[in-house]
Amino acid sequence: MPQQLSSKDASLFRQVVRHYENKQYKKGIKTADQILRKNPNHGDTQAMKALIMSNLGQLEEAFVLAKTALKNDMKSHVCWHVFGLLYRAEKNYEEAIKAYKFALKLEPESQPIQRDLALLQMQMRDYQGYIQSRSAMLQARPAFRQNWTALAIAHHLAGNLTEAENVLTTYEETLKTPPPRTDMEHSEAVLYKNMIIAESGNIEKALEHLEAVGKRCSDVLAVMEMRADYLLRLDRKSEAEAAYAALLDRNPENSNYYDGLIKAKGIPETDHKALKAVYDEWADKYPKGDAPRRIPLDFLEGEDFRQAADSYLQRMLRKGVPSLFANIKTLYDNPAKRDTVQELVEGYASGKLQSQANGSADKETNGESSVFEASVFYFLAQHYNYHLSRDLEKALDYVEKAINLVPKSVDYHMTKARIYKHYGNLPKAAEVMDYARSLDEKDRYINSKAAKYQLRNNDNEKALDNMSKFTRNETVGGALGDLHEMQCVWYLTEDGEAYLRQRKLGLALKRFHAVYNIFDTWQEDQFDFHSFSLRKGMIRAYVDMIRWEDHLRDHPFFTRMALSAVKAYLLLHDQPDLVHGPLPVNGAGDSEDSAERKKALKKAKREQQKLEKAEAEKREAKKAS
Repeated sequence: MPQQLSSKDASLFRQVVRHYENKQYKKGIKTADQILRKNPNHGDTQAMKALIMSNLGQLEEAFVLAKTALKNDMKSHVCWHVFGLLYRAEKNYEEAIKAYKFALKLEPESQPIQRDLALLQMQMRDYQGYIQSRSAMLQARPAFRQNWTALAIAHHLAGNLTEAENVLTTYEETLKTPPPRTDMEHSEAVLYKNMIIAESGNIEKALEHLEAVGKRCSDVLAVMEMRADYLLRLDRKSEAEAAYAALLDRNPENSNYYDGLIKAKGIPETDHKALKAVYDEWADKYPKGDAPRRIPLDFLEGEDFRQAADSYLQRMLRKGVPSLFANIKTLYDNPAKRDTVQELVEGYASGKLQSQANGSADKETNGESSVFEASVFYFLAQHYNYHLSRDLEKALDYVEKAINLVPKSVDYHMTKARIYKHYGNLPKAAEVMDYARSLDEKDRYINSKAAKYQLRNNDNEKALDNMSKFTRNETVGGALGDLHEMQCVWYLTEDGEAYLRQRKLGLALKRFHAVYNIFDTWQEDQFDFHSFSLRKGMIRAYVDMIRWEDHLRDHPFFTRMALSAVKAYLLLHDQPDLVHGPLPVNGAGDSEDSAERKKALKKAKREQQKLEKAEAEKREAKKAS
């Protein structure tokens, strides 16, 4: 039989709950102890004390106390709820769900328990359970809009699109007056319903719905894009053409809009002349636009391609656009186009310039011929450094010419470093990239590039020193600690791979495990959004996030980290002595080699002990802070 509290102690128990909610944990424990002195076996008080202890980082002690609370009062929904919260804090979601379900059996009307259970079911992708929980929450509070939206999401993610649409329709029917356009939550719900209708395959109905509600939606661009897409899919080409033209007037740089416009006009992919005419029209309409000049290079052939490429290359080179090569290198998959581009730019370098048909390029120049000349040399350096047209000797020659004209160009020195990297001269590549960094010490990108090249050269200390220029070094662990905190996956992966090459497997595995933990954190981070997104009404973004999270570990850096970690563990299995650090490669042989190996092993053990001591001191410093 559970202990009953006096009215005074019951009032104190309510204070414990308030202290917990206000995060006044020390006061909460003090008040709980006051109750337990008179009522040592009161399960609810023990459970609340355990919950507060878990928030103070005393999870093991909290579990012991929570189990005692359950023994004292097995039929308390508070004890079971707290037990579930402790399991959730430990990330043991299966056991947490079981505990919540026990609590719900004892207190079926409890909204907090129902909500916590629903959030965990969503985290675990238990859509059928989530539907049941959200249905119960909706029945309890039908006037709460979030409950309707959440149930629709549950049906949608479970694949029941018709039921999801019906839920949203039923909610709309309960509204006496349509919400204003400024109601963001309603606007998102309407567009979400339209997305569900379209995903079900009924495009005609989706368009009708969009036409009816679109004017009341605040996301004008989304409405325009959806409408244009629906019209095109329904083969209403003249209306689709007008819709895509309106989108291009908003953003003439979006290639997807051009694709839609071309399909709406019904121009076949093989009719290059008609396609070019469309892009020329938009290029004339928007003289500063890049997309209507760049996209035709993808489909033009022969002399037409040569003329268009000549015009485009001269225009961009005269402006000194450093990203020109990155913008057109996809053309290099076609050998004929690659050769044409090479011939044209080599011609510019030798002074063989052809005047452009409309003379527009001359109007857009900055009046400095050296800019054009340096841009040409820079382009050719990148061209000959690219794997489909590689000639490293020429690449180095051209980048030196560009640097002679503009000695302080960060971009030119970066390309020079890349050329040395492709030569296989990593020390020189790292040196040149670090010089490029010194030319603009406020540029985080070039700083990161320099650090990356130093890591490729197995110079971990220099790389970390460079990274420290853009970190808060007062945190525990210094620059490296801040990089962990910022979840800098690329650096930790590169750092681990550098240690792996040096056979410092302990440090390598620490970095790989840090990356692994970051991906775990990203998976955990979605938990807060299960309630936050519904509260803010950002439903479409929330569904996109859920789908992205489902493929989280498809990320290239996760694969790269995992393969490197596997390689490290295999090395440890084959050569257990590597646990103490790198050893001489020629370890098996005559007695002299054996003696050297033993000496190296002792030294490695000493180094390992020093590292472990330093790590222990860091942990103690972190606890003290």
